[in-house]
Amino acid sequence: MKVLFLSILAAWLLTTCGNGSVANNGPNAQFVAPVTELAAAIEADNEADDPGDIISWDKTVHDFGDVSVNDGPLVCTFTLTNNGKEPIAIFEVVSSCGCTDVKWTREPIQPGKSGTISATYKNEDGAIPFDKTLTVYVSGVKRPVVLRLRGVVHEKKKSLSELYGAQKLGAFGIKSRQLKTGTLKQGLSVSETTTVANLGKKPLQVDFTSTAPELSLRVEPNPIPAESTATLHYTIQANPALYGKNTYQATPVLNGKKADAPLTVTTWTQENFGTLDKAARDNAALPYFETSTVNFGILQKGEKKEIVFHCTNRGKSAFHIYKADVESDAVTLAAPLQEIAPGAQGDVRFLLETALLEKGENVIMVSLTTNSPLRPLVNLFIAGEIR
Repeated sequence: MKVLFLSILAAWLLTTCGNGSVANNGPNAQFVAPVTELAAAIEADNEADDPGDIISWDKTVHDFGDVSVNDGPLVCTFTLTNNGKEPIAIFEVVSSCGCTDVKWTREPIQPGKSGTISATYKNEDGAIPFDKTLTVYVSGVKRPVVLRLRGVVHEKKKSLSELYGAQKLGAFGIKSRQLKTGTLKQGLSVSETTTVANLGKKPLQVDFTSTAPELSLRVEPNPIPAESTATLHYTIQANPALYGKNTYQATPVLNGKKADAPLTVTTWTQENFGTLDKAARDNAALPYFETSTVNFGILQKGEKKEIVFHCTNRGKSAFHIYKADVESDAVTLAAPLQEIAPGAQGDVRFLLETALLEKGENVIMVSLTTNSPLRPLVNLFIAGEIR
């Protein structure tokens, strides 16, 4: 199965990688069409325990921050530890483009020991932001792990104020006070980092208050030396009661003085299917929507209209939608979300209030977080014209 999966993946990469990056056709494509050979191979390959049960990483994202085109190749290292009881081996690392070279530990990694993956971003594409991925396959772990390298390349060096002064809080400089993380699975946590700066001429001690229970933050080094940068580490621990898109806040305390605005961290929480065995997956819910887009045609501004998506549960367990996230206040749930029994049909209903939309063409995305292992996130669209 692993050989078949890698063969399909390689062919897919060749057909979707035009400028060196893997194309992203969006998750919705698989929700309204038969499962593709690639999706089937991925699903069959995911019948093992969650990777976190066997291996752990020192990090899964490396942020190079702000660099210049003259800095040359950029190198970082990821370290993984074998938490299992048997030796493991890294047998493949697939880069998302030819701009990143990779080397990794070739010998078996014994229980309790660690191996490394060294990645070199060539930095030859000019002054652009970059976000590259490494897909890592480890023996004994059927679910691949995705590592990320990111940063921003500038034509020339910029001052701290130019880089971090746009949304500063006193001497505390940060590019954005709205932070994000990757997908969070129930029962686990997700961590990210960002670069911050002390724009002042004396050391800056950074603490936090009014922090959401699920959120933890730390700055390293702390205090931040004068006119220097530091790394802000932030972690979200999954809350069993929260699914979908959620935002958490914390207010910086700078040299003992509370800042006048908080930092926010947004994450997307999904169900954790990592411990499901083959039988549980075979008997799980499997939703199919008649269409991914409902076109409401032409409406006059101020009109209201009910939008209905029809769904059939082709699985063997009840289909449940944990949460519906809508990107516009003009769309709200028109009826409570209902479970759909195996083999049954059901509707997801929304109310569209055009008074809250601009005139012209509108496309609004609705994201459903579900209990389906194959379709944990379903993206639907509401489109039409307002006059």
